[in-house]
Amino acid sequence: MIVSEMISMFENKTIHMIGIGGISMSGIAQMLLSLGANVTGSDVKQTKITEKLENLGIVIKYGHNPEMIENADIVVYTAAISDEDEEKVAAMKLGKEMYERAEFLGIISKQYKNCLCIAGTHGKSTTTSLVSLIFLEANLNPTIQVGAILPQIDGNSYIGDKDYLIMEACEYVDSFLKFNPTGAIVLNVDDDHLDYFHNINNIKKSFTEFLNLVPDDGIAIINKDDINSNNIYKETKAKVISYGIENDADYMAKSITHNDAGYYSFDVYHNNEFFNHIDLNINGKHNVYNALAAIALSNYYIDDKDVIKKGLEKYHGVERRFEYIGTYNDALIYDDYAHHPTEIKTTLESVKETKHNESWAVFQSHTFSRTKEHLDEFANILANFDHIIIAPIYPARETNIYGISEDMLVDKIKVNNQNVIYLDSFDKIVDYLKDNIKPQDLVITIGAGPINEVGLKLK
Repeated sequence: MIVSEMISMFENKTIHMIGIGGISMSGIAQMLLSLGANVTGSDVKQTKITEKLENLGIVIKYGHNPEMIENADIVVYTAAISDEDEEKVAAMKLGKEMYERAEFLGIISKQYKNCLCIAGTHGKSTTTSLVSLIFLEANLNPTIQVGAILPQIDGNSYIGDKDYLIMEACEYVDSFLKFNPTGAIVLNVDDDHLDYFHNINNIKKSFTEFLNLVPDDGIAIINKDDINSNNIYKETKAKVISYGIENDADYMAKSITHNDAGYYSFDVYHNNEFFNHIDLNINGKHNVYNALAAIALSNYYIDDKDVIKKGLEKYHGVERRFEYIGTYNDALIYDDYAHHPTEIKTTLESVKETKHNESWAVFQSHTFSRTKEHLDEFANILANFDHIIIAPIYPARETNIYGISEDMLVDKIKVNNQNVIYLDSFDKIVDYLKDNIKPQDLVITIGAGPINEVGLKLK
């Protein structure tokens, strides 16, 4: 389908987006503008993302605004929007054409010659960004949808041409099963989103179904060092390409080192032959894996090894992924989006690799269900920081029907580390840090909620 045909699907159509300020919804909104649509939206509050959309000419109202539905041809909503939402109820009563976000993005993805989906429990935004910068370096002008703010594209969305769509593919509520990948990466498979999946076997089943979406002339990139990933690709008809460090794989990293900032350097070997030397400008050994995945996917489409190297080395991170915020009293301030024990373990490793005196972890658990499910794991990994501050649990889409509390986490951490405290507001946390941190200490805010505000206030 050519671009003009894509535009005709949406040109002069009014598309209303409930929850337009979400990282994925906002990217879709920008794509729709480029496709000739008239876009309106609503959200609970104004943010930097919604301000940017308003500056692009999108009319956004805050709160519940069912009157906005009347003129809409299509209504798009996120999975977090309940059936009782006033705008969603109005759309159903008026018989509007309605799509959940992932389903609608899947419709759009069909329009691209190559739809490259990056999936996995951890590392999706970073790897999507790495692949995107490589394709941009190769002048392939991809269309990009990433779940974080990537400075090189000044946002989370970039509108390119129809040959390549590079997109982050989230597994929550099986969203990625609505996409149409011609190439896919599975970075890892872990036990997350158990409020939906219930157990790891259901998660592996969904990832298996995701890989089965890739056609027989497509490619599937698999992490050979991840146990669960090695159990999901047996049924796929696509060409399987592997990467790893410990186990024999098609793409491997060797001679791995890092500097005082935790930035890694390594040699890449493809089919046991030297491919290139890479100097990453991001912290953490986990990013060696992410880089290998990006190399494996990119090299299938791009022959120039130096272009791949340049694209990788231009990446300095996205917002909220071990992001350097600044300093206070010569103490370093970082923020990380980690909200699963495995991710926090990776964050801890990155902290250890960064030269500092004592570490201060400010943790805000994301959802009550996840807190209950991983309470012991959270406590065990957080106890490895020198000092721990627990912030109020971020409920997101939930109410506390799980009988969980912040004090329960504090008590479990105290078994291994007495230097832990619960403070019930961000302002109290900032004041406590100001009174206690010392020069050359490292403060890191951890969580998928608004806990990054602590670091920004402290700075």
